[in-house]
Amino acid sequence: MNKAILAKKLGMTQIFDAEGRAIPVTVLEAGPCTVIDKRTPDRDGYTAIQIGFKAVKENRLNKPQLGHFAKAGVAPLKFVREMRLVDTEGYEVGQEIRADIFKPGDYVDVTGISKGKGFAGSIKRHGHSRGPMTHGSRYQRGPGSLGAVDAARVFKGHKLPGRMGGDKVTSQKLKVVKVDAGKNLLLVRGAVPGPRNGLLVIKNSVKAS
Repeated sequence: MNKAILAKKLGMTQIFDAEGRAIPVTVLEAGPCTVIDKRTPDRDGYTAIQIGFKAVKENRLNKPQLGHFAKAGVAPLKFVREMRLVDTEGYEVGQEIRADIFKPGDYVDVTGISKGKGFAGSIKRHGHSRGPMTHGSRYQRGPGSLGAVDAARVFKGHKLPGRMGGDKVTSQKLKVVKVDAGKNLLLVRGAVPGPRNGLLVIKNSVKAS
């Protein structure tokens, strides 16, 4: 994986290809990101770059954070993430990464935090079926049997009601349909995790050669 960028989800729309077919796409504001630091095998034991996204006021950061940006010689940034790369030779501290590192036809993996749904029952959370609504049945949306009587316990992994959403999710092998380098926009086919204005990490697809 040699390409990575931070992005903001703007929303979904559709575009039409040359043959008039509608393509559902998610519009992402990808970058510009700035390289803040580099990790090397000699110093850190692995290879990675640290990049920042979205300018922020200095009074929103503490002194250690401001010192980190001052050492790199870059303006303070709101979001900072570390990206593990196979090779960092093409990156230097202070370099700007823009949306045009990806081209139409590339496949990417998009990682984000899924929408939080709060506490949900087993029907909504796991897709369970409800009980009968007629003939005197009073058991419609319950979780059902919890297992064998003799075990006297609930087995691990049993699907029950609980907190739903708010998890780290990766949508793999999404095709880049269009790139607008001037506006730093990526149009990716299909849906990506998270709400509007949510932070996303975009990388080369691990499943596409």
